[in-house]
Amino acid sequence: MKYVLITGSSGLVGSEAVKFFHKKNFKIIGIDNNFRKKFFGTTASVDWSKKYLEASFKNFKNYNIDISNYELLKKIFKKYKNKIKLIINCAAQPSHDWAKKNIQLDFKINAIGTLNLLDLVNRYCCKSPFIQLSTNKVYGDTPNRIKLNEKLTRYDVRKSSKFYKGISDKMSIDNSVHSFFGVSKCSADLITQEYGRNLGMHTVVFRLGCITGPAHSGAELHGFLSYLVKCNIKKKKYQIYGYKGKQVRDNIHSYDLVKAIWEFYKKPKKGAIYNLGGGRENSCSVLEAIKLIEKESKIKFNYTVSKKNRVGDHTWYITDNSKYKKDYKNWKIQKKLNFIIKEMISYEFKLNDNK
Repeated sequence: MKYVLITGSSGLVGSEAVKFFHKKNFKIIGIDNNFRKKFFGTTASVDWSKKYLEASFKNFKNYNIDISNYELLKKIFKKYKNKIKLIINCAAQPSHDWAKKNIQLDFKINAIGTLNLLDLVNRYCCKSPFIQLSTNKVYGDTPNRIKLNEKLTRYDVRKSSKFYKGISDKMSIDNSVHSFFGVSKCSADLITQEYGRNLGMHTVVFRLGCITGPAHSGAELHGFLSYLVKCNIKKKKYQIYGYKGKQVRDNIHSYDLVKAIWEFYKKPKKGAIYNLGGGRENSCSVLEAIKLIEKESKIKFNYTVSKKNRVGDHTWYITDNSKYKKDYKNWKIQKKLNFIIKEMISYEFKLNDNK
């Protein structure tokens, strides 16, 4: 029996991976201590997700430990050893704003936690692919140097721009303002590459845009579309930070991300890096997202726009997926933006009806 080890297994991507690999007949070792509740409060807790996974999938077992605790992690790797055929690191402190409040803990989870996992994979199951979920924030505020035009509802590049199809991993990670979160994730990103290129492990770093889906426990400080939908359905005021609400993000459904992980697992590389996101077809500004959600939910939004943006935040970010698509031709975006929004609204209405 093959095992997959998934950290952050009760979160958005982790829970999606549990469902996916259960169907592939893997046994699943989940690691999740619900630190999301510590970061963002009770409403962002993923305890509901853990209970659902434990009740629904007989091949799933969760360990309630912190990935920065090397000795506890070691016990798990020592128990399963090379039965672990794949490692997916979804665990993280994911917020700019929260990282600034506790810089050491942010670094401990994001950087040291990743290093712990890599070291143990190298010791106990070195032939198994290691997936590191990184972020476009490793580029700091460099994307903000791209020349943009202001349109009615969004900022955007010209069609003649080399960035029209999005940002690739050729963009430099140096000489920019990252935020402390960006730095901790950048550290994890680089050490993952080094274990691949220096020690010969099969590792990949996915530098991701906005990941989304109905299983997202969105909060104000993290989970753009999820939190936006929640505010609309609950008729709660939403605060837009800077850029007139015209800042652009591309959105990738957690299912499409897990499918990309699956393709890499089947044909792994050493020290690979890919920018991965929804691309231009799944991009929207905050204002555009508000209009799409209002249209589907039939509920008018209550929002305000602050002039101050978040430190290191991007005005415009669309992912260029072409490098990954070239290497893994079977993969494509299946969940389009309109579907994502409809699915999230439907899910949120069901949650409210059951309360």
